[in-house]
Amino acid sequence: MSAYLSTELGKTANQTAAPVGYKPTATVYGAKLHSIRASFTLNTQTTSDTLVMGILPEGATFCGGEIVSDTSLSTATLAIGYAGATGAYRAAATFTATDTLTPFGITAAVKGDPLTVDTQIIGTIATASLPASGNLVVFLFYTTP
Repeated sequence: MSAYLSTELGKTANQTAAPVGYKPTATVYGAKLHSIRASFTLNTQTTSDTLVMGILPEGATFCGGEIVSDTSLSTATLAIGYAGATGAYRAAATFTATDTLTPFGITAAVKGDPLTVDTQIIGTIATASLPASGNLVVFLFYTTP
């Protein structure tokens, strides 16, 4: 029976032994985990508005996120990403759960390479305005070497 190494340990996929002298990249193996908390007071933000959540620094690798709200966002959708790829970290979707911390992350982003520049993370509202009151909190997790 074979024991397969993760891509990070084996350098490439489906390896049963790491290449001689290979050391995993520090941005994904043994890296420092960081978080950004972005809190918003819901106030009927419209589909022309964006929610600025924070900046992931150059060299960061996105690890996923969590979203929680005390109010259903109803039919409004929220995508999380950055300029040019607004749904890179969370595809546009409704969020109707209340007081339920819910993870999110798109595999391609979580498995992706470190960022090459500081990157502002935004929430893009679509379909309908956000509710007139309530609280929304988004956590973003990332690693650095």
